[in-house]
Amino acid sequence: MTFRLIIRQSAERDLAEAFEWYEHQLSGLGSRFLLSVDASLARITRMPEAYAPCFERFRRSLVRRFPYGIYFFIEEQTVIVIAVLHLYSNPQRIQRILEKH
Repeated sequence: MTFRLIIRQSAERDLAEAFEWYEHQLSGLGSRFLLSVDASLARITRMPEAYAPCFERFRRSLVRRFPYGIYFFIEEQTVIVIAVLHLYSNPQRIQRILEKH
């Protein structure tokens, strides 16, 4: 069973910023980043419970080949993505972002 996917605007902004940064580093790298995120999102929607909770009700999936985590929670049959953050972000910053939701 595949879960429905909702990506909040905050996560969309995170993705746009990361895309721009990678694209500035090397043309095409931003697109590769988005492809890796898409693959992660596909895995999440197939089996969201496979990812252990990391902050209360929030779970995290690691993006392959890039140091980013996709933070989400499950509500009924829907996966709601809150943030896509660099793994070296300050843990307190990550927790503050998640607590807002």
